[in-house]
Amino acid sequence: MKYALDLHTHTLASGHAYNTILEMAKAASKLNLDILGITEHARSMPGTCSDFYFSNLKTVERRLFGVEILLGVELNLIDYDGKVDMESHILKDMDIAIASFHTPCIRPGTMEENTNSLVQACKNPYINVLGHPDDSTYPLHYETVIKAARDTQTLIEINNSSISPQGFRKNAAANDVTILNLCRHYNVPVVIGSDAHFMTKVGNHQYAAKILDETGFPKELVYNYFPDLVRPFLNKYKHGNLAGFNHGEEGGCE
Repeated sequence: MKYALDLHTHTLASGHAYNTILEMAKAASKLNLDILGITEHARSMPGTCSDFYFSNLKTVERRLFGVEILLGVELNLIDYDGKVDMESHILKDMDIAIASFHTPCIRPGTMEENTNSLVQACKNPYINVLGHPDDSTYPLHYETVIKAARDTQTLIEINNSSISPQGFRKNAAANDVTILNLCRHYNVPVVIGSDAHFMTKVGNHQYAAKILDETGFPKELVYNYFPDLVRPFLNKYKHGNLAGFNHGEEGGCE
């Protein structure tokens, strides 16, 4: 099956990445990706771009070198009620929005606090993906989060960067196994994100793919293979017309 998309990457605009939009798009084109998501960090991240940058994204071409370009944001969760650092009047115009925990933006809370933050974020109609929910720095009740994602039709990310040898997130591989087992149980799709901050990392999903293979995760729930299934979950396309999950049985995961 063809790996067709990477929804989570960053450019120079994020302040700690090292390539331009054009360079990232060329890298995606060389891999024959159908879709590239460029999701700059929102304003609470030190060194990133301002709201004005995001409000001006309408000027940028959405197809480059044969690749569909989704321009959006990686939001920072900034409290335990799911608040993020971008107002809805800007957020609603993003092609894609990922919500993530980052230590410069919010201190780790209790398991209950962190879980509630993600559950409430899922209820935000303009948040499409939960980014790298695999870091034990922010302990989570994973079953609660996965069920919230199912019920709100929010995609779960398996972040390749988290489990790479250079990754810094705590216990990410083991947490991803837990996440995948729950997603399989509840029939919730995932997307692999490279979280690329350099162009050679675009489309790199080797470490995530290994965990998916080891857990026997069904390929039909890996939406990197299915651009037509991903699009209805994203702000650019959904317009209240989401593709639904096939809900699994209630209960614990074995």
